[in-house]
Amino acid sequence: MLPTDNRLRRREEFATAVRRGRRAGRPLLVVHLRSGATDPHAPGESVPPTRAGFVVSKAVGIAVVRNRVKRRLRHLMRERLAQLPPGSLVVVRALPKAGDADHAQLARDLDAALERLLGGGAR
Repeated sequence: MLPTDNRLRRREEFATAVRRGRRAGRPLLVVHLRSGATDPHAPGESVPPTRAGFVVSKAVGIAVVRNRVKRRLRHLMRERLAQLPPGSLVVVRALPKAGDADHAQLARDLDAALERLLGGGAR
């Protein structure tokens, strides 16, 4: 489970990450990353924590499958929060094939998408 401070909850936060962030698509998921916009060297400004949210639609499967995919993605993202710039917003959208994927496959796709977004890899 993600700590409370690291969760996206409001619609506006999801919209900001999706509309203004960079996107990396993989066969099982799409990751949107909006890097932190605050200046860490500005006086009196604290750096907000990195926050993540998940979108798992009914196309992924029945409720049991969707919840399993969300739990796996939350667990995977918790381990990767330290890699992301402080103040970042991340939205992970599961695609229909994610319902049939195991933990290792989701981890590979998430790692590849984050590496592309953070490393600025070629499309």
